[in-house]
Amino acid sequence: MTIRVLVLSFYYPPDLAAGSFRVEALVKALLAEPCANVRVDVVTTQPNRYHSFGAAAAEFQECSRLTIRRIALPIHKNGLLDQARAFASYALGVSRAIKGKDYDLVVASSSRLMTATLGACVGFFTKTPLYLDIRDIFVDTLPELFPSRLGKIATWIFSRIERLTIGRAARVNLISPGFLSYFSAHYPRLSFSTHTNGVDELFFKKLPGKHGDADSEKLLKVVYAGNIGAGQGLHLILPALAKRLEGVAHFCVIGAGGLLGHLQLALKNSDVSNVEVIAPVQRKDLLKFYQEADVLFLHLNSFKSFRRVIPSKLFEYAATGKPILAGLAGYSARFTNTKISNASVFEPCDVEGAIEALFELSLEPVTREAFMNEYSRISIQKRMAMDVLSTLER
Repeated sequence: MTIRVLVLSFYYPPDLAAGSFRVEALVKALLAEPCANVRVDVVTTQPNRYHSFGAAAAEFQECSRLTIRRIALPIHKNGLLDQARAFASYALGVSRAIKGKDYDLVVASSSRLMTATLGACVGFFTKTPLYLDIRDIFVDTLPELFPSRLGKIATWIFSRIERLTIGRAARVNLISPGFLSYFSAHYPRLSFSTHTNGVDELFFKKLPGKHGDADSEKLLKVVYAGNIGAGQGLHLILPALAKRLEGVAHFCVIGAGGLLGHLQLALKNSDVSNVEVIAPVQRKDLLKFYQEADVLFLHLNSFKSFRRVIPSKLFEYAATGKPILAGLAGYSARFTNTKISNASVFEPCDVEGAIEALFELSLEPVTREAFMNEYSRISIQKRMAMDVLSTLER
């Protein structure tokens, strides 16, 4: 008997997004599950995460037991209206792609709630069990992203959408154990799994060391790779931090996002000369930047809602063995301090704390083999695939 699974994800490779890598690994795990004959239909979008990163992708791909359909989106620049139009196009494309098809299970992986809600709608109208993979608490973030009356109205609306969405699911996975306090309080009758992000196979290969001996007169190379948005708050920490470390460190920022312009303006206004901004690159090309780095930098904004998350980039950084300087609070700070050696944590947006944390690091790479084995993406997604398929037994 063939089990037909519909997978909905706004991002999918070759798009550069944490969610895309996660869903690709889950799809591979579902197809490799030895106890079931699974066929997977993925409906996603054409690569659109960053405008400065273009990647060709076929509108339709098909191979053994797997089809991938990518919906073309209107041009958007991460504004609210742009994102709403883009998602409306995706939802319409999903409706057309699945018309007349029957599925045994719907799986939706969602950060900003709406892909989960789309999955709930599909599950409701097709009377199909729904498995949700929740990667963010959108409702919890809204009041801090929009502290005005608009934010209160949006929170009221989306909290009800969330309730309907979660209520429709047969099974819900939370990407961070830090989410449990929120979801257990709001949905006490439900139980949740917590299959986290992990270390991809690409990063299991040991990086070669930097050439030459350490030179105290040479600038430290500090590398940040990832999104540049409100969630990361780089514009609130990096200009002042880099200015204080002139003559000590050179920062390389690899990425793009909705607040890239804010960051560049803040750097210019502070007359910062030791920060280089580079457009997003393929993940395999990041390895060269990681190899040349002395320290890897990570930062989340000081929003209370972010105290529950585990940044996906943390797993990638940890795999390199390089020292990690991390502006984190709450669960992510505890996770980093407990699980990752030679990682120094400071309170988000605290420049003085960041400087103190930087000089607490050893610049020698370390082996984090135990962490990598515990958080291997392949192992995590294999367990998650079994969890997904167990939904059909309920």
